[in-house]
Amino acid sequence: MALDVILTRPLSEGVAWANGLRKAGHHVKHWPLIEVSPLTDVMRLKTALQAWHGYQAVMFVSRAAVTHALGSMKPKAGWGMTRCWATGPGTRAALREVGVPDSLIDSPPPDALQFDTESLWAVVQHKLLTERPVLLLRGGDADQVDVNAQGAGRDWLMRQLALNAIPVDILSVYQRSVPRWDMPRLEEARLAAQDGSVWLFSSSQALENLAALLPSQDWRTTRAVATHERIALTAKDMGIGKVKFCRPSLLEVLASLESLT
Repeated sequence: MALDVILTRPLSEGVAWANGLRKAGHHVKHWPLIEVSPLTDVMRLKTALQAWHGYQAVMFVSRAAVTHALGSMKPKAGWGMTRCWATGPGTRAALREVGVPDSLIDSPPPDALQFDTESLWAVVQHKLLTERPVLLLRGGDADQVDVNAQGAGRDWLMRQLALNAIPVDILSVYQRSVPRWDMPRLEEARLAAQDGSVWLFSSSQALENLAALLPSQDWRTTRAVATHERIALTAKDMGIGKVKFCRPSLLEVLASLESLT
């Protein structure tokens, strides 16, 4: 049975999922709930790339971190021995696309229970060298005052690195913001919150942005699929009535949607 699915992933990250969902027969509306735009501090990025070989690893928090850091520039001296960390298959694929050798990429295995920093830590912790720094490439929020602010998963990873006496440098390479929805889109979203559509969330920030866009919305009859337990909890806290959790793979998303038909 075909479902109306609201895909909320950022535009560049959602194309493959949108195509897969449509191929499976679902009606997809791709409404990104995180707007991604480049940051203009090119000099800081150039400095980080020049220092590439001084880092034992570079952590990429998302596909967007890869494309905005390495889309037009690369380390001049090559990749060297610096490890590249990715929490999920999409970020790993993006690293391959920009030329990072597969032998230098660390990420959770395909059969991991979850694609997150905890699963990544299980892969990398035994390879770490004390006191040699790690670079974290991330997105910055448009209204964010604290440039070191992270998120639940990355906060956890930062604590593990600190406990192991590993310094961390942080660089924002793109900017996240709440999308600007016009009145017709807002009305569509209000309807989709009540008409049986299934919202697909792969980020807690997407949920927070949706709540900001529709502050008075009643979510008790809304259906959603969340690709991490933390995201599912955020959805429930927001008041969404029915939330299913699955891993962030297209096949598992499709299986979760099938269970809702």
